[in-house]
Amino acid sequence: MAQLENIEAIEKRLWKSADTLRANSELASNEYFLPVMGLIFLRHAYSRYLSVKDEIVTTLPSRGGKTRELTKEDFSKKSAIFLKPDAQFDALIALTDADNRAEAIINAMDSIEADYTNLRNQLPKQEYNNIPNDVLGMLLRTLNPEELKKATGDIFGRIYEYFLTQFADQGAHDGGEFFTPVSLVQLLVNVIEPDHGKIFDPACGSGGMFVQSAHFMARHAQDPHELTFYGHEKNRVTTRLAKMNLAVHGLEGNVEGGESAITYYNDPHEGLFGTVDYVMANPPFNVDEVDADKIKGDKHRLPFGLPGVNKNKKVSNGNYLWIQYFYSYLNDTGRAGFVMSSQASSAGRDEAKVREQLVKTGDVDIMIDIRSNFFYTRTVPCQLWFLNKNKPAHLKDKVLMLDARNVYRKVTRKIYDFSPEQQQNLTAVVWLYRGEGERFIELVQQYIDKAIFEACYCEFSEELMCNPVPDFVEQLDKLSNAFKPFMDKLEQDGTSVEPYVDFLNAKGTVEGGWSRFQILTNDLQTWWNQNQYDNGTSLLDFPLCQDSCRLNSFTNKQGAVSYSK
Repeated sequence: MAQLENIEAIEKRLWKSADTLRANSELASNEYFLPVMGLIFLRHAYSRYLSVKDEIVTTLPSRGGKTRELTKEDFSKKSAIFLKPDAQFDALIALTDADNRAEAIINAMDSIEADYTNLRNQLPKQEYNNIPNDVLGMLLRTLNPEELKKATGDIFGRIYEYFLTQFADQGAHDGGEFFTPVSLVQLLVNVIEPDHGKIFDPACGSGGMFVQSAHFMARHAQDPHELTFYGHEKNRVTTRLAKMNLAVHGLEGNVEGGESAITYYNDPHEGLFGTVDYVMANPPFNVDEVDADKIKGDKHRLPFGLPGVNKNKKVSNGNYLWIQYFYSYLNDTGRAGFVMSSQASSAGRDEAKVREQLVKTGDVDIMIDIRSNFFYTRTVPCQLWFLNKNKPAHLKDKVLMLDARNVYRKVTRKIYDFSPEQQQNLTAVVWLYRGEGERFIELVQQYIDKAIFEACYCEFSEELMCNPVPDFVEQLDKLSNAFKPFMDKLEQDGTSVEPYVDFLNAKGTVEGGWSRFQILTNDLQTWWNQNQYDNGTSLLDFPLCQDSCRLNSFTNKQGAVSYSK
């Protein structure tokens, strides 16, 4: 099974169970989140190990009737992690309360780190000693439900991302700033379309930009391993999250953490400057503590100069430091997409001078305004900026400005995001700006295909093995017939049956509406299948057909749906 149909429900149930255990153990979120993410990493590693093991075994060479042992290299070729027996999740599940689960988990992590240098000293270990043995047992079982035991694909990658989201909402680590909302990252990816080469995030947090870039490649039937990831992250704990996030998705990256990875002062990736194909980032906003003396000589990475210095010899606002870093790391055809404070586009004085120089390059491509409440720990609005050093000549003096502040979906009382359709529609505007009208036409065709399919789905669902609306109408008939003798007697006795009459009227409305809906669906399906709608004009005419169309009006004076033959 490449994907579980009810994965969202499973994610929520797993989170609720894990969070309930945390509450009962009296652990704070910041004590619990890293060990939980580590166990999800282990569970995914085991799932991936099992999914490729049998295939690997069949290809192992034999000599003298003896088959060669499995090795790390066998699994690396399949984007999987080699697990020794004691590091396999089933071995941990089998432990009893008499066993030291923390010690067993630490040994499992040590075993993996010994084989994989990119994970060395990155996996959580000693943190498990702070969790009661019985709670660890329940947590292991919680993360091993029956429906996931045979799951394939990126199921645990999704669960890892979901748990990151929930922990960010709780502010479990670094005030939640380690996590950029998936909705914003997806829009960044959709616009810059990373499909090859080097991707750099100099403020990479938990690595979401890398993961969504890999998802983009997979959606377009390309190999995510054609991408090379580079990142900076000053917080060492967050660096560990990023490396686990990459590993849990079968990816590898060059993520530097700690003091040496503070982008203002250091450039730890030798030879990376000026060679990057795509930069993606969500840097800290409005930082005013950068030492101006330490960076004033960095002419390569700050080609437009310092954006102002205050009386304390600090850069007055770091936004335009970040923007220049993003710009300067790109190669001659590179693209950048990043989240930025809304203040940056209108900042004055020295920041305005830097912005002017940047705009004059002709490489500022697109800016999208996002409303507040998209972040888990900040309510501020933001903007998405896009740079493109390979803009066509006719767009060099143009910038697409998109106001998406009224485009959102309310997830909770305090959190908003984009629905998949909103993501697609915003991306489609970018396609039209770039002259890619055929992609827009294809999207509209997909929408119409989906609408007609879902209309037909109302009559018969192979997945549900039922006829959704006809079965409902049939049950209304049965209910009406069951009520009728009793209602007739009430009426004979002089008792009002007005509620029953209202029910019958509503039933008639449903039946009449369903009949008209069936006719309309059949007509639309016929027109759609018999004619070619492959340009904007023909799509605008659909379904306003002039010959065989029996649809004269969709809307009456009251705004209700009407249909006439």
